[in-house]
Amino acid sequence: MNGKERKNIMSGKRVSIVLKEDQLTGRLTEGVVRDILTKSPNHPHGIKVRLMSGEVGRVKEVF
Repeated sequence: MNGKERKNIMSGKRVSIVLKEDQLTGRLTEGVVRDILTKSPNHPHGIKVRLMSGEVGRVKEVF
């Protein structure tokens, strides 16, 4: 599913995100969404979320 649209992402969903420090390499981190931080309905680089682990990044994939 598309990580650029807020409607595809809910708390408790499993996602892959790119952390700020991994933006150059594109390394993905997998986890479960705790909070959705982006307020707009979509974002060209992916919706920003906080995972249950506390990590913050932009969603690239939704499972």
